[in-house]
Amino acid sequence: MTTPAEHPWGRVDDEGNVHLRTADGERIIGQWAAGSDPTEALAFYERRFGALETEVELLEKRLESGALSPADAVKALDKARENITDAAALGDLGALEARLTALAPQIEQAREAKKAAREAEQAVAEQRKTEIVAEAEKIAAGTEYRKGADRLSALLDEWKALPRLSRSADDALWKRFSGSRTSFMRARKAFFAEQDTQRAAAKKIKEKLIVEAEALSGSTDFGATAAAYRDLMSRWKAAGSAPRNVEDKLWKRFRAAQDAFFEARDAANAALDKEFEGNAVVKEQILVEAEALLPVSDADAARKALNDIADRWEAAGKVPRARISELEGRLRKVEEAVRAAGERQWQRTDPEKSARADDMIGKLQRAITETEESLAAAEAAGDQRKVKDLTAKLESNRAFLDMAQKAQADFS
Repeated sequence: MTTPAEHPWGRVDDEGNVHLRTADGERIIGQWAAGSDPTEALAFYERRFGALETEVELLEKRLESGALSPADAVKALDKARENITDAAALGDLGALEARLTALAPQIEQAREAKKAAREAEQAVAEQRKTEIVAEAEKIAAGTEYRKGADRLSALLDEWKALPRLSRSADDALWKRFSGSRTSFMRARKAFFAEQDTQRAAAKKIKEKLIVEAEALSGSTDFGATAAAYRDLMSRWKAAGSAPRNVEDKLWKRFRAAQDAFFEARDAANAALDKEFEGNAVVKEQILVEAEALLPVSDADAARKALNDIADRWEAAGKVPRARISELEGRLRKVEEAVRAAGERQWQRTDPEKSARADDMIGKLQRAITETEESLAAAEAAGDQRKVKDLTAKLESNRAFLDMAQKAQADFS
């Protein structure tokens, strides 16, 4: 027989039965091998109670920290209560059950708080999903096909990250959002299909323009060819854009043909300008003579001198393009001064000098006719520089003719 052992919450009898004291009396919770130390039995069942107490403490802490959801807390509470009820352990099981019972209101409060938080979350989610739908419908009504697709994709990702609403509310909003996306993507597909067709057509047109441009690149008919390139450029712009993967290549070929022509033209013009530098020196010397006529004191002598100057000026030939405006402008000032002096003299002369006006008119008319013929030939040949020079000369002669005719009218 074993010696009985006592514990504040139980005992071991002489037959090895382990008893637990409860509010309802004693109950046997186990049996200890005969002949062994009964205090070991008491310690064993006391450790079992300690494990149950630790389980309750852990549940209390997890619930207090919010680590458990209300639903999980209820499951943990039920499991702990099940473990304590009729547990084979030495300790105040009633106190543990009371601690578990005290957790029930706390779990209910957590459940209500979670419910309120979910309702608030649902309200925010519903508002945001409604805003997403409105934005998607606005995008679907527009034609921003590149940016719109990216934005709709971002809105879809945001939608997926939001909590689901009630089935009916979520389905209704999703139907509108999905419908907007489908409508937009269908229109986008049609737009880019049409754009692809237009770009393919533009590619063919530009390839033909390149052939024309390359054929002209070696031309030395600079005036007519420059005009042809301007026309090609207008047609290039009107053709629209080719596919992105070929547009740059096409432009480089087209531009290279133009550059080859204009570089050759510029080189030729530069050579001509260098060749004409000597003519500019001659004309500067002639201008010194012409400007020495000012101020005009003898209109007849100045006019005769100017006629000789004009012949030598014409014979001196072309000058570099950069000097044309400067040199022609200086001569024109002398011509205008002589013309003005002539007008003043004609107003003071006798009718007998009308013959001189008649002679001048004849010469000017012949000069105008010759200049007009030369101008027509230059225009036909596409010689733009010669056209410019002859046009200036023609305007000058016509101005002289007008003055001569007015003088003749005065003498009549």
